[in-house]
Amino acid sequence: MALGSKNKISPDFNMSSMTDMVFLLLIFFLLTSNFVTPSGLNINLPTSKAGGKVIPKISVSVKKGRGGEMMYFVNEIGVNYNRLERELRAQLRDREDGVVVLQIDKDVPVQYLVDVAGIAAKLKAKVSIATKPD
Repeated sequence: MALGSKNKISPDFNMSSMTDMVFLLLIFFLLTSNFVTPSGLNINLPTSKAGGKVIPKISVSVKKGRGGEMMYFVNEIGVNYNRLERELRAQLRDREDGVVVLQIDKDVPVQYLVDVAGIAAKLKAKVSIATKPD
């Protein structure tokens, strides 16, 4: 008389529910993350209470160098001030919308902001100034 169990437990592990959970978590984190593209440059932006998010198409950054000279960057590529207009013209030629986001360090005098904004306005680009939320 054999009194063994007829129900055998399978030692296999089903991974389909685990992969479903991983994909759901991945979708959750993708949808809840910020879609802000951080700049690779270390720029101390001024703060502002008002403002909206603008997706930077072309970013122009200005910061002080070690010797006190101003450093200019177009889409994180260093350029000389004399080549700034030529580089902006080349970047704007490839874009349908002419949006230029200025990322000016708060220690840089306002005259440099006005100079760069004037170059962008001369090229008929829409100018926006990047700030940190207050």
